[in-house]
Amino acid sequence: MTSPGQHSSNAPVPDSGGSAGVGGSQERNPTEQAIEQALARLDNLADIPVSEHVERFDAVHTALTEALSTAENMLSGPSSNGS
Repeated sequence: MTSPGQHSSNAPVPDSGGSAGVGGSQERNPTEQAIEQALARLDNLADIPVSEHVERFDAVHTALTEALSTAENMLSGPSSNGS
């Protein structure tokens, strides 16, 4: 059984690396790598019991939320926390 929406979940990850060149020497930035790793956890859902799907979805959601937070912090630039 293959999920039709599974294929499109990989679409949002750009391959061209359209970042502003923060790292420069890296092929992909850590945020993009985190997103790819999180989405890869969904690839083998058919191989695990349905009872474990919720836990997997929760872990992927958490990883994507953290990646989004990291990306937002990178875009907003360095901020002073009063230190």
